[in-house]
Amino acid sequence: MKRVLITGKGSYIGTHFRDELLKYPEKYEVEELEMRNDEWRNHDFSSYDVVYHVAGIAHIKEVKENEQLYYHVNRDLAYETAKKAKESGVSQFIFMSSMSVYGLNYSDTPILLSTACNPNTYYGISKYEAEKLLIGLEDDSFKVCIVRPPMVYGDHSPGNLTKLFKAVRKVHIFPTIKNQRSSITVEKLIEYIKKYIDEEVDGIHLPQNDEYMCTYEIVKQKMEKEGIYVFYTSLFNPIIKLMIGKVGLVTKCFGDLIYEK
Repeated sequence: MKRVLITGKGSYIGTHFRDELLKYPEKYEVEELEMRNDEWRNHDFSSYDVVYHVAGIAHIKEVKENEQLYYHVNRDLAYETAKKAKESGVSQFIFMSSMSVYGLNYSDTPILLSTACNPNTYYGISKYEAEKLLIGLEDDSFKVCIVRPPMVYGDHSPGNLTKLFKAVRKVHIFPTIKNQRSSITVEKLIEYIKKYIDEEVDGIHLPQNDEYMCTYEIVKQKMEKEGIYVFYTSLFNPIIKLMIGKVGLVTKCFGDLIYEK
């Protein structure tokens, strides 16, 4: 029996993970903890084997005024939670980091586990700084498992792919440009997290789907499934290719960003 605490109540990934563990009451006890105020500091961590830390901020526009908020939530809160977990005798801390720690330098060159981190957003920097602090807490009795997923998607997910689907439903036109993106469904990510818990692993992990995602193909599949007519055209492809690497939104949608398979 594994006793799991999910720190970050109500998060998209955390809620899906909780629901999955609840299917196996003979194997897991699971609880979520609200992290939006300081009440979590009074919570007793001593009864848990694993803390899965999903609390964080993402998907909000980065401006100078919220830079410190990113560091406070994504770095400082993670470190303080891990420190409390270690002091309470928790044996494994799983940290939800991000592919963003490698930087948003889109290219067709695969990212390896050995690729140097070079984050260039508040989100990526705060996650990477958190990782370094967490690794410093690790010892023989406290394992730190760092997970760097690429884009996570699924029904009603809060990320960029859902925003893209919403835009396509309105304009009914989309380019046929082909790209490659590492991604992972929320269901597959949950499978990986369960495996990390069951096998009590530490270290850094780069989970992803078996195949790379093409933005055009996944949009087409989604719209066909919903019965929404979209006109697909190659007319804009040359312009888009010129904009990749120069215009952030275009690069996010149509640039290549992949982990090695």
